[in-house]
Amino acid sequence: MNRVSTTQLQGTLMTGMQRSQSGLALSQFQLSTGKKAPYYSQLGADGVRALSANSLLSRQESYSDATKQTSSTLALYDTHMASIESTMTDLRKQLMNALGLDNGNDIAANTSTAFDDFKATINAQVGGNSLFAGSQTGTKPLAANDLSDTIGLDPADAFVNDTVRGTARVGEGLDLQYGVVASDFGGDFVKAFGTLANMGPIDGKLTDTQKDALRDAVSQIDTGLDRLNAVNGENGRKLAYLDTLTDRADGRAQLMQKVVGDTEDADLGQVVTDLTMYQTTLQASYSVFSRLSSMTLANYLT
Repeated sequence: MNRVSTTQLQGTLMTGMQRSQSGLALSQFQLSTGKKAPYYSQLGADGVRALSANSLLSRQESYSDATKQTSSTLALYDTHMASIESTMTDLRKQLMNALGLDNGNDIAANTSTAFDDFKATINAQVGGNSLFAGSQTGTKPLAANDLSDTIGLDPADAFVNDTVRGTARVGEGLDLQYGVVASDFGGDFVKAFGTLANMGPIDGKLTDTQKDALRDAVSQIDTGLDRLNAVNGENGRKLAYLDTLTDRADGRAQLMQKVVGDTEDADLGQVVTDLTMYQTTLQASYSVFSRLSSMTLANYLT
């Protein structure tokens, strides 16, 4: 028996099936990626907004990373300078005690211990690089190896660091120069160690000459501490400034993330609903298409 002509009906059904298949594919993509569309061009007018927001987000994240990394370096400067301050303050107290007691028995041992601590800290390395050497990262900045090397040592010759500072891009058009080198704060401490080392062995009661030398060393330490605190104060100011910039960059990055999310992210609840609808529609379409394809005149008449 002849079949009923269903070409026009099949064509209409095929168009609807293709539309449902496209919708199903998009819903499956949205469900697996959480995104509205695979390409910005498919977002329409929101595509331009998404591109702009992503660009701003990338820049803010890079600024945030830079400020955090620089802050870590400045925090290391602060920790090591605080250690030197503690070492030299303790030595000053010991020298003042010796003057007060008029007894120099422990001066040589205390000076030697303080120098070893000072040398270890000012020559400290982080990640294999000298912290206070400027760009001379493979070189220990303090030229003196032993306490005796400080006798007559000119502070200008006491350090082999350079004065190169680091620069970080921490904001839009904003560069921060940072860095502390050994010669920024160590000169007067080297003078004090030289003064003490030049005193030679001290046994018991201090002579007038030894007392004068101790007073000179104390004065040199005081000058060094003032300089050290000034340098570390400037370092701390920059550290606080970086904390502010980090918070600002993180806040802007969060705002851009929200803009990106609102523009690009799919509503997963709606996606699940659409997915179910497209699956149901396709199943019904397949069934109808199969029946139309095998329909005869007898089926039509009955």
